[in-house]
Amino acid sequence: MWRIRSLFMVITLAVGFSAFLISFFLKPPPPSMRLFTAEELALYNGSDESLPILLAILGSVFDVSKGKNHYGIGGAYNHFAGRDASRAFVSGNFTGDGLTDSLHGLSSGEVKSIVDWRDFYLRTYKFIGRLMGRYYDKQGQATKHLKGAEVKAARGAQLLEKQKMEENKLPSCNSRWSQNEGGEVWCDNGYPRLVQRPVEIALTGKMSKSCTCIKEEELDQPGLEIYQGCDYLAKTCPV
Repeated sequence: MWRIRSLFMVITLAVGFSAFLISFFLKPPPPSMRLFTAEELALYNGSDESLPILLAILGSVFDVSKGKNHYGIGGAYNHFAGRDASRAFVSGNFTGDGLTDSLHGLSSGEVKSIVDWRDFYLRTYKFIGRLMGRYYDKQGQATKHLKGAEVKAARGAQLLEKQKMEENKLPSCNSRWSQNEGGEVWCDNGYPRLVQRPVEIALTGKMSKSCTCIKEEELDQPGLEIYQGCDYLAKTCPV
């Protein structure tokens, strides 16, 4: 009897999860939500004062008119108005090819940042519709590009959490800086070493290093780097 009950529970959970996925990705757009073409969205770039100012990120369209000083003509963020320039939110390239919705080549951490920006606009501005194209089809349904971005962002969140957990296992160096004396790092227990952060490649596409205090008996581990100009057993190193 318990086997039958267990099988029933597994089937129920599987059906419920499948229903969730279907409802999440195939949810029809609300009746009041508008679908935009790229040409239509371009009209709302702030140049016509009789129209609201709109922008899109990952295909979601927001009314940012209340931030007119920033998004209107002459504003610091006007390059986002009237288009989907999702990539520029992390690339910082606000000209030419940089103002694109393509996320090709971005790391999972960068895609996560773009999803975080979209969530910021959802909290801060009025969501009014979807842009037909890369992320939504003509029926307002999510495309494979949006689903892929969501999955990659989730992967970025997992890697970020993993990196935090790994770094919490090792004590970080103390640090200070002053204009007159420059900077230095030091350890109360152990010796300062630069340690590579391999997860960072997946998060940002780049390899970075962090200062960690390493015990003397562990100094022969591979991957540890001595600060330039610092003695092997120095407790304090200039940076």
